[in-house]
Amino acid sequence: MLIRDALHGDIDLSPAETAVLDSAAMQRLRGVKQLGTAYFVYPGALHTRFEHSLGTCAMAHRVVAAIRRSGHAVDAETEAAVGLAALLHDVTHVPFGHTLEDERRLFPRHDRGDRLERLLAAELGDVLDALGVRQAVVELLTGSVAPERQWAADIVSSTIDADLLDYLRRDCLYTGLAQSFDDRVFRYFAVGEGRLVLDMSKHGMTRPDAWSEIVQLLRMRYFLTERVYYHHTKVAAGAMISKAVELALAGGALGEPDLLDLNDWSLFERLRATGIDGTAALVDRLQKRRLLKRGYVLSARSLDETQRRRFVELHHDSAAARGDAEQQLARALGADPSEVIVYCPALTVMKEAAALALTPQGVRPMNELDPTGATEIGALARRHAALWRIYVFVPPEHVPRTAEIAANLFGHDSEHRAAP
Repeated sequence: MLIRDALHGDIDLSPAETAVLDSAAMQRLRGVKQLGTAYFVYPGALHTRFEHSLGTCAMAHRVVAAIRRSGHAVDAETEAAVGLAALLHDVTHVPFGHTLEDERRLFPRHDRGDRLERLLAAELGDVLDALGVRQAVVELLTGSVAPERQWAADIVSSTIDADLLDYLRRDCLYTGLAQSFDDRVFRYFAVGEGRLVLDMSKHGMTRPDAWSEIVQLLRMRYFLTERVYYHHTKVAAGAMISKAVELALAGGALGEPDLLDLNDWSLFERLRATGIDGTAALVDRLQKRRLLKRGYVLSARSLDETQRRRFVELHHDSAAARGDAEQQLARALGADPSEVIVYCPALTVMKEAAALALTPQGVRPMNELDPTGATEIGALARRHAALWRIYVFVPPEHVPRTAEIAANLFGHDSEHRAAP
């Protein structure tokens, strides 16, 4: 099957990839936006995990081709499994998944837990069984491959992988941000010590061109995180969805397995129909873009790493402690408890900075090539870590009083100053 993609042009799928693409599990991803609530900020950010899955499959085949050019033999069966695994790498994603999993920690990450098993027990498993590739694909998706074949799983999920190579360009395209990387990066993929690596050396010397191209990838990753993924309006909208889902879970009106049958809009419909206080009101606010506002903000500027870790332990790792803080704030403000949200994400880490590089001294993580962190990679990793924020979101009428009340609760003055 030949599919025309807005980013990559023609993508030629094998018969096996076409069969998997036509499964209900994959077709559901047409209704799951890649960037969740980013469309509240960037109206063009309506691309889906379906499109991204196609692009990741295409990028996986390009990486395999690059590995072959580097001199490493890749048989047709392995490439077929890698392509299918790349196509399926997001099949366990639920609507607004990163928000629900990573930011409010309501569920395990999409690549953990039993979601894949649930999907394999239905039509998707039958399709993979009929193709005779089930075991090979599952091993790649779960990383349970033999050590000498770890490179194949790395193409699907590691640091700089097929997933990243698609979403960096795709997210920039649909948010209208003028960022990209050069296709020269595909020249550097190789296999070293059983892992997918970036060959940073030639004739026994470090290649500056390879270094600069990889740094450009990291610059794009930072840029998107700063401008899109952590934009405060996107975060506020995501926090509202997470709170609505949390209320529905607590009321027994929704469970994690239900989300595998839902897309973005059917989740909203489900939340509207729960009858649980607060869920329908939050969805109504979202659909009319009457978003909650920042009443209190703290960042790495005010908190050292130890203090940030303590906030994460209390208000990210512990749903009970976070809920208690929200209740205290709501009482002090005289606000509806469903509309006071403490948003405290995990500490931010740029995992891509640890991409494996093949150097004259062997395979090393890139961020360990300069232990002082004085290189641009070290600087980007530090800037990325500094993007961490804790917010208290409230209705606009409660903004003026929130900073003082939250400061008394958390022990730190807000960095955010509301407009008069």
